[in-house]
Amino acid sequence: MIFDTDSKPEKRKTKVLVVEDSLPAQKILVSIIDSDPNLEVIAVAGSGEDALAKLEEIKPDVITMDVHLPGMDGLAATRKIMEFSPVPIIVVSASTLVTDIERAFELIEAGALTAVAKPINIGTGDFKVSSKLLIQTIKSMANVKVVKRNSRGNLASKTKISHSLEVEPRPLPTNLELIAIGASTGGPKAVQEILSKLSARFPLPVILVQHIAPGFTAGMKEWLSQNLKLKVKIAEEGEKLRKGFLYLSEEDKHITVLNGRLVYSNDATIAGHRPSVARLFQSVAQEYGERSLGIILTGMGVDGAAELLQMKERGATTIAQNAASSVVHGMPGKAIELGAATHVMNLEEIKNGLIELEKRMKSINNTGEREVAKS
Repeated sequence: MIFDTDSKPEKRKTKVLVVEDSLPAQKILVSIIDSDPNLEVIAVAGSGEDALAKLEEIKPDVITMDVHLPGMDGLAATRKIMEFSPVPIIVVSASTLVTDIERAFELIEAGALTAVAKPINIGTGDFKVSSKLLIQTIKSMANVKVVKRNSRGNLASKTKISHSLEVEPRPLPTNLELIAIGASTGGPKAVQEILSKLSARFPLPVILVQHIAPGFTAGMKEWLSQNLKLKVKIAEEGEKLRKGFLYLSEEDKHITVLNGRLVYSNDATIAGHRPSVARLFQSVAQEYGERSLGIILTGMGVDGAAELLQMKERGATTIAQNAASSVVHGMPGKAIELGAATHVMNLEEIKNGLIELEKRMKSINNTGEREVAKS
């Protein structure tokens, strides 16, 4: 018997469960996914109930989940899956209506990792782009280690241990004039959590760069508006920064700050991203230095990690999310590795730090106003 000692073991294919009620859409999705030699659709489910039944028999690496399903819809199915048998879930939405995209973010809140547009217009350039993005996203999400969540989408167990780099963590400084946040995979839920208790009169502007698929920004804006007291808006070119606002970037543009205003650019993508966390953090480091707070949250890759270090070197306070509370610890993990974080915290600690910051800044402002009134 002759053995081929030069042969390499065949790479294991990523197994995908497609949850989609439309038969034409099922065929399109299966065709796209199976066209990649490293992916394989092992089952198709036409409803949430069907998906749960199939999960008793098969073990997919990734699930693509439609938002609208007969009977148990995508949201209810996602909640059940993440509560009892967690699997990386990608929301695949055919609609560009803001209300439907907002619904997709409810699935992300329940534990889905991200959302992409459903490739439906065969023969168009958009179909090719969205098909490629779907394949890339499935490959990226397949290796994410998801954990159980309760019926409300919260982690079944939370780490309560402080992960600050300091022996005695100092409160966040009250000289701040701006907060800049960067996030990717798992980011929407993390952002919602850390900002959820801030009031509509929060004494600082907040800018967020969140990696998200094209067409989903408006829906994310509406979803955040429903879940936060802060005023959420997509920034306008040249707009003056205002306290109590959470600013999102327009799609496919870098967002920066200059002289207290928001400025866009169409410069080249950075590590494939536009907007990029890197460009935002660079501009904040230059314009605000020690008067800024930079927060880097869960996400793949390294976008913004080196630039968080630039912020720190210019005197800024910098926070990196800890590994235990991150869906993916790529971006914050790299920032920690570079020594870019003055604090390493879980989401609850970041949230509590911001709550305390608001109280202290308001107390200082009120004291100052009383002193002025006395004089």
